[in-house]
Amino acid sequence: MAGAESQAVIVLGIDPGLANTGYGVVARRGGRLVALDGGVIETMAELAQERRLTDIHAAVEGLLEEHEPDAVALEQLYFGQNVRTAFAVGQARGVVMLAAGQRGVPCASYTPQQVKGAVCGSGRAQKDQVSRMVQVLLGLAEEPRPDHAADALAVAVCHANCAPLASALARVGA
Repeated sequence: MAGAESQAVIVLGIDPGLANTGYGVVARRGGRLVALDGGVIETMAELAQERRLTDIHAAVEGLLEEHEPDAVALEQLYFGQNVRTAFAVGQARGVVMLAAGQRGVPCASYTPQQVKGAVCGSGRAQKDQVSRMVQVLLGLAEEPRPDHAADALAVAVCHANCAPLASALARVGA
């Protein structure tokens, strides 16, 4: 058990979107979370949707190759007013999951409320609160920007903190 705690666990967090897919890479090292990378995969609106999805897939493949994460954590689809946007987000989620699946990297999904609860202690936290808590939890000099990158780092933090408990509970229930 002690060996497992000292081993680094790397999580690629994703805030999916067709125009902007946020990503954040977090590692647990000796009980502390550190940010390894973060940013946004942007696609051009004038490109055909299939081309934009191809670009997202290729960028995620690059992140998977570079960081070799143990897991990919994605924000679940929030079905708001705009159905067209929801479908595009779902397609972006799909290409991220495809890239992970092609490499055998397991995926986990979290609702926005679960992410906010894991990072801020409240599922009703505002975006600025999430960004500030990500800064504190990861020991960053500044709040992560843009918002999509901050959200992706929050998803990665959520998974890094929730996955060990979920795994332990699964073993107890089995």
